[in-house]
Amino acid sequence: MSGVRSVTSNQDSIHKDLEKTVRKYARTQYMRPIALHTQEAFEQAREKICSWAGQSDIATIPVVLDSGCGTGESTVHLARRFPDCAVLGIDKSEIRIGKSGDPSHAGPEGIPANAFWIRAELLDFWRLVLDNRWDVRYHAVFYPNPWPKQSECTRRFHMHPIFPAMMQLAPVTELRTNWEIYAQEFCSAANVLREESGTVPELAGLCRLQAALSAYAPDNAETAFERKYAAAGQPLWRVIVRR
Repeated sequence: MSGVRSVTSNQDSIHKDLEKTVRKYARTQYMRPIALHTQEAFEQAREKICSWAGQSDIATIPVVLDSGCGTGESTVHLARRFPDCAVLGIDKSEIRIGKSGDPSHAGPEGIPANAFWIRAELLDFWRLVLDNRWDVRYHAVFYPNPWPKQSECTRRFHMHPIFPAMMQLAPVTELRTNWEIYAQEFCSAANVLREESGTVPELAGLCRLQAALSAYAPDNAETAFERKYAAAGQPLWRVIVRR
């Protein structure tokens, strides 16, 4: 398929500062103030999920997060895969999230009742989920922006101060990407964080963190990116992190 570019970078292996960066952020607390619009979106998401479950305490409701869900196609697939969970697709793009719930994503079965979408900034939303003790069972992070230039490395989730919080959200986190180095870095960063958990009390829950990287060939694409990359013959990669 033409027009689908593979990732190009001036980096040909795991970033030289990855371990140092992950260790630094494991020992510090991310203190950026949470934006009001994300706080409001968080409350809206809580209300939607509680209404679906018929409960007032969201801490008792099993949830799946679909972070960076784009137009929400992956959220539909996850909602079918986890029918007993509220599946929440989150994206910061007003244009993309405005297309969520499109019947074309659902086929004849329709949009599952347990699928929800919200527009929010991921980093703030994750911290709110963690602080409010949501019962997140699975966290999907499919095809995030890889920020492939070496100078952009601290914008990658695993080299950002948010990474320790991100790894505490769910017992299973699944990353998919079409850039092998990103997958390698994500896997390595999780292992470094596990090592740090022995010296940082706040990370004690990550002492059994295990990350596994593998090539990924989907039988049925679950996102538009995945469909385009697979059709173009690009290799895809998956990292599954368990704690």
